[in-house]
Amino acid sequence: MMLPRRYLPPIPALMALEAVDRLGTASAAAEELSLTQGAISRALQGLEAQLGVALILRERQRLRLTPAGRDYVAEVRKALNLLASASLTLRANPTGGALNLAILPAFGMHWLAPRLARFAQSHPEVTINLSTRLKPFDFTGTAFDAAIHYGRLDGGRQDWPDVDSLKLMDEEVLAVAAPGVPALGAATDILHHPLLQLESRTGDWGRWLAHHGHPGLRPPGMLFDQFATLTQGAIHGMGLALIPTFLIQRELSEGRLIPVFGPPIRALGSYYLVWPDTIPDRAPLRSLRLWLQSDAADPALTPTDPPATLA
Repeated sequence: MMLPRRYLPPIPALMALEAVDRLGTASAAAEELSLTQGAISRALQGLEAQLGVALILRERQRLRLTPAGRDYVAEVRKALNLLASASLTLRANPTGGALNLAILPAFGMHWLAPRLARFAQSHPEVTINLSTRLKPFDFTGTAFDAAIHYGRLDGGRQDWPDVDSLKLMDEEVLAVAAPGVPALGAATDILHHPLLQLESRTGDWGRWLAHHGHPGLRPPGMLFDQFATLTQGAIHGMGLALIPTFLIQRELSEGRLIPVFGPPIRALGSYYLVWPDTIPDRAPLRSLRLWLQSDAADPALTPTDPPATLA
């Protein structure tokens, strides 16, 4: 939240105070800033009046800051340097800057990371800062420019309101288990095994059963907050798991996980890049969005063909 404007003195007055502290006289400050000595004096008087604090001790031809003035000018100098540095960075890199992106951990590691490496090569002017968030959040309360979201944003059914979006990928899930679990003869045979599921997708096994002709069932299962730990649970024989195929290509090819019934099925949601629809478009976000639209669909970056099912 911005502070009231009465606490934000004019920059010329702050520059005059900083110069007087450094140079010692109004005449020297005036020469450096290309102003008259009278303009320097008026700027300092106005600054003191606005702040209600004495900043300057006037001793014959020299000006000396009060203790409060010395403390104040030290912070002012930092602020002026920050403003100058920001302007210099903007001039040197008008289309770049930092982009703060919230990601889903599994999607970020398996799908996004290979693409961001290529994006960085083609857009060295943009620095992307990544942070994990598992659920939607209010953009107004964070420093994030955009986020990766799994859910439904098409067909007029938005489960993250007040955002614009770009679809990145649909998802398919596969029922898998550790080697040694017998192939299932029917979809309902899963009910005789421990089931693992993501805590944000507790209806997945019910949708999987409905897809195979058994609607109305919602079997319980052990909950995990991330696919990484859920996958490890399945590998170590804790139960059957429904996992997106793009996350377990290596585990399937190495035989650490095996399909237990049927081919992959379409998941309920998709992955999106989302950003607030009320904030002006920034150059780094625009660069990432346009690049994802045109260059990130390379299938070689994410193999999607799982091994044949065992049943």
